[in-house]
Order: sequence, then structure tokens, then C-alpha cells
Amino acid sequence: MTSTLRHATQKQLHQQGFLHLPAADAKAWLQPYGLRDWESFATSWNHLGMDRYMADNGRYRRRRYGTFSINKGQITRKEHQPHYQSRDYNLLNGGVERWFNPIEEAICAHPALQAILKASAVVADQLAQDHARPASWHVEVHQFRIEAATDAAGRPTPEGMHRDGVDWVFVFMINRINIREGVTSIHALDKETQLGSFTLKDPLDTAIVNDHRVYHGVTPVEPEDPTKPAYRDVLVVTLRYE
Repeated sequence: MTSTLRHATQKQLHQQGFLHLPAADAKAWLQPYGLRDWESFATSWNHLGMDRYMADNGRYRRRRYGTFSINKGQITRKEHQPHYQSRDYNLLNGGVERWFNPIEEAICAHPALQAILKASAVVADQLAQDHARPASWHVEVHQFRIEAATDAAGRPTPEGMHRDGVDWVFVFMINRINIREGVTSIHALDKETQLGSFTLKDPLDTAIVNDHRVYHGVTPVEPEDPTKPAYRDVLVVTLRYE
């Protein structure tokens, strides 16, 4: 990412609380951190487990989950632990410990994920106020696949317009296969005022969200061709102060 682009994106994040970064810009941002072997990284989304904690009884979401600590660019994987959100942030699935399949060791060490984690922590460091900058970030990583069928639309954000209870949210498009819709919407803290909307379409299209300042959600996805498999793969990385 050029210095001009870097300053422009930081300014937009500071002013608006969110940013839609097209794939070409995201690639330029991540390559200096060692981004490579994207195809093998994306292929790992074919090996996710079913999310069996859906309170709506849906069977349209597959995922893996992992936690890390990042301190001055050093990434340490934490012991596998449950994902927990209070019902203040997730009325549908919050309030319980959710144990998901762990992210595979090879993917944790993959240069694509390592680049994404390093780059995301740098952005968070740069935008943190000096007095609030943490010694390290607690990082949660989610591999999501949302599947869609003609009789059951896939819901990327079944909890609706929401915040995640963290400091920063990074969403990276991995792949869209035979999918339509899936529009990301950003709203002000009153939940009514829409601040922006966009669709993550191409691999590495990215959304960055200041979780303190805005709500975000994604519309359900449907298959374009009902006779073929349809799914939406994304990587979600959240950071909060340790």
C-alpha cells in the first residue's frame, strides 16, 4: 500500500468508523507483510465443521475458530477456547460458550493468515489513541462458510445489525460461488441511520469496522443457479485490548 493510500484509508477510518477496501488495494496492503499462496489458503474453507450452536436451528453455517495474541508484531496462538459473546451483542446466539473446531495448524502458520494478522494489528495500533494502545491485542479468527439453497437462504449475520463487543473488525472475502446478494450495510449507533453499503465480491475485498462507532450487518445470500452448490466464504478477524 502506498503512503498516499495508507493515509487516505486511515483518515476515512478515523472520520467514518468504517472502510471498504477493494481487492487490489487490500492486496497492495498485505503483500509487504508476506501475503502469498492464496489458493491453498482459500482451499482450507472446504474443511470446516458445521456450526451447531445456531438458535434459529439453521444448518447453513460452517466455521473454524482460533485465538491469538499479537504483541509488537509477534503472533502467538493461544490454547483453544470457546467463543463467547454476551447477549448485549448477540441476542440470537449469545450468552453461551460455543466450542467450534479449531483452525488447522497449517492454516494458523500459513503466510496468508500471518500477513493478515500482522497487517490488521498494525492498522489497529496506528488508530489507537496513545493512552489506550494496549501492550498486546487479543485476536479472534473465524473461518466462515455460509451455504444457500432455494428453500433456505444463507444468513451471514443471523443476529442482524450488530456490534461484536471488540475494538476492530476486519472482514476479508475469500470466495463467492454461485451467490447473489450478501450486501454489507453500515449503520450509526442509533441503528437507523445508514452510513454506507457495499458488497464484498472478489477475493480479498475487505471491510474494516470500528466496533465502538458503528453497527454492521450482511443481507442473506441466495443461489444464482438453484441446481448448483452456492456458498460465501469469508475470514473475520477481531481485535480487542488484552
